Amino acid sequence: MERNFNSSDVLDHLTRERLAELESAPRRGLRLFCDYLVCFMPVVFGALALAEYLLVPNLKGNTTTSTYTYFIIALTLTAAAAFVLALVRQKFFYVLRHKAPFYAFVFALLAGYDYMTLKTGTLVLPYFPWADQILNAMWQDRAYLLDCTLNSLKLLFTGYFSGAFLGLLTGTACGCSKTIDYWVSPFTKLIGAIPSPTWIPIVMVIASSLFAGSVFIIALGVWYALTIATITGIRNIDHSFYDAAKTLGAKPHQLVLHVALPFAVPNILQGLTQGMSSACLVLITAEMVGVESGLGWYVSWQKSWAQYGKMYAAIVVLCVVFVAVNWGLNKIRRRLLRWQEGVTQ
Repeated sequence: MERNFNSSDVLDHLTRERLAELESAPRRGLRLFCDYLVCFMPVVFGALALAEYLLVPNLKGNTTTSTYTYFIIALTLTAAAAFVLALVRQKFFYVLRHKAPFYAFVFALLAGYDYMTLKTGTLVLPYFPWADQILNAMWQDRAYLLDCTLNSLKLLFTGYFSGAFLGLLTGTACGCSKTIDYWVSPFTKLIGAIPSPTWIPIVMVIASSLFAGSVFIIALGVWYALTIATITGIRNIDHSFYDAAKTLGAKPHQLVLHVALPFAVPNILQGLTQGMSSACLVLITAEMVGVESGLGWYVSWQKSWAQYGKMYAAIVVLCVVFVAVNWGLNKIRRRLLRWQEGVTQ
């Protein structure tokens, strides 16, 4: 007996994995060749950046070491290894195809900066040291930079988790109780409208220590972001869920723990992400003003002595730390919200 299938029947019988497999079907001919050329672009641009550094003559009086040479070679070899991996793993091929133009652009930026500093002096010393100087400064002061990085992370996470905990409590209380929201909401709106760095002069006077004052400044921004996100998440819950839980005999604290908070998790995680961005921004300001060790303090200290090579080295470390922290937070967020993929697709 024949059975007729319409388009909806076909979609119902296709799993997400099968759809992804169909969407990523191998390309052929000229288009596939162009894709491989794009994947190989970082290797080409890495070689060009190395050639620019070794073959273009330096501006008279500018000296270099082999540190930057090894750095560019290491990056280029990494790009070549990624290309080889893309040849044997189709899934990685599509990832590299997407990111390869940006990686090539990074090599172009490195070559351009080196040309404008070391080769031509368009960007003059001491304000713009060339990349070789920055790498050497980073290596020479690596022990101090590591200590400052650890102190910055300690300050960042202490303030972040303190603000997140208080923000979750405040947001849950305001979202579940109109009475609490009546009294707390005006202060939340008032404090949230004031940028966190504005509180630094006051906090540094009344705080028991510089560290405690910096923690408060960081926690304040995280507290506001998570409070608003939690309130929004709880208020957007369909009241029928509360009614169903009450019908089953749920008590008030069970409504909060088993209905309100679980349904508000996406908003809470979004607030945590925004809070981390706020914490990273305020961290630098707080360290420059109030602590005695940390990457922000290190930047300010080296700038005061006109050690711009070391200052840029600390800025590079700051960028790496912030990117790593936000990457980890986003991975956790995606892991916890992986169930949404089935809802949205």
